[in-house]
Amino acid sequence: MDDGAPEGVGGWLLVLCRLLIVFHPLSLAVTASGALSALSVRGASVAMILVVRLLVVALGVAAGLALQGRRPGAVMLAKAALVISAATDVFVYTTPYFPNNRAPGDTTLVVIASLAYHALWLAYLDRSRRVQMTFR
Repeated sequence: MDDGAPEGVGGWLLVLCRLLIVFHPLSLAVTASGALSALSVRGASVAMILVVRLLVVALGVAAGLALQGRRPGAVMLAKAALVISAATDVFVYTTPYFPNNRAPGDTTLVVIASLAYHALWLAYLDRSRRVQMTFR
């Protein structure tokens, strides 16, 4: 039955896959390279957060690959990855354990931007006709 609804991994779904598979790991690499110099000063807290962020990004990559491969459960995995990523971002941005170079007062804006980014992708996964048609 062809009712004109978009199907397959394309459009915004493809953008999400690319973000999860390519952009998030690259972003972590840039962040981690800057944080490594603080390892000697801040010690175990930075190392622990880097490990957690690596695991969160790995979950996101798995979700992106599952979405791209149209695997069963891919949408739920992607939603879980986005929620965990948002929680990790909020923790990192609101605690002093991870080095940053934000100007004073910018943390609230960064947290809001991160939550909006994750919320928009969660809403997309929940409401998109393409996602519904591809993963029915």
